[in-house]
Amino acid sequence: MPLKIVHHPDYDAGFAVNHRFPMSKYPLLMEALSQRGLAQPHALNMPEPAPASWLKLAHAAGYVEQVLACEVPAKIEREIGFPVSPRVSLRAQLATGGTILASRLALQHGIACNTAGGSHHARHAQGAGFCTFNDVAVASLVLLAEGAAANILIVDLDVHQGDGTADILRDNPRVFTFSMHGDRNYPVRKIDSDLDVALPDGTGDAAYIERLIGILPTLSGMARWDIVFYNAGVDVHAEDRLGRLSLTDDGVRARDETVIRHFRAQGIPVCGVIGGGYSTDVPALAARHATLFEVAASYAR
Repeated sequence: MPLKIVHHPDYDAGFAVNHRFPMSKYPLLMEALSQRGLAQPHALNMPEPAPASWLKLAHAAGYVEQVLACEVPAKIEREIGFPVSPRVSLRAQLATGGTILASRLALQHGIACNTAGGSHHARHAQGAGFCTFNDVAVASLVLLAEGAAANILIVDLDVHQGDGTADILRDNPRVFTFSMHGDRNYPVRKIDSDLDVALPDGTGDAAYIERLIGILPTLSGMARWDIVFYNAGVDVHAEDRLGRLSLTDDGVRARDETVIRHFRAQGIPVCGVIGGGYSTDVPALAARHATLFEVAASYAR
């Protein structure tokens, strides 16, 4: 059975090539997956936009309506990092719908990945940090509301702390949030996850993987998790311009392998999202994001 991949061409909202958020990585990621034989028609699944009722499980109703109407206040748009145009609004709805679909496919098949997602800076009240809606938080709350899951673990290994996810889910005892990130990186004012591990600048492959291996048994021993959401941001890479850590391509692969192997060995479904990545060499960036899918494919049944 091939890896179930969720993708929509409108994940690319058409930003200028010199924008700080490299929007062109989404079509380039699909090219990379096609070159690797992973983007076969029978493996691909196309999401629908997440409806307002789902989005409002995680976000303030007023903010959701602002995004859907493309009437987000300029102050919030500045915090997000770009104007919320019709294409940006649609992209946010589709990416969230994509993570929800990927989570359902993971529950059915053991593992699935979204070619977007990991928008972990979007908080309950508003978006921030290139994140409009928090797809993993929305997906978690949808699964809980539908009774598809009772205990959810979020493993966030993007280089930036998952403040928005922590904000939305901090009072929900059925979701455990874990973030391992760069200590001296965005956001300046962090919101405590259930467990945070802050790493010093320059942390490389060996130290990173050693720390991760030491934590995973603790996480898996906390509950019988029905699903793990894995944010596989590649901004941990040494060449990422917003990263400050020093992982290599091999280190990123070892990280993904360590996480997925650990939870799949216990029969726990894994839903992967790509998270952040901000290298100026966008084809190389897309290739790094493709690593998640290559590793996940080896665990697809």
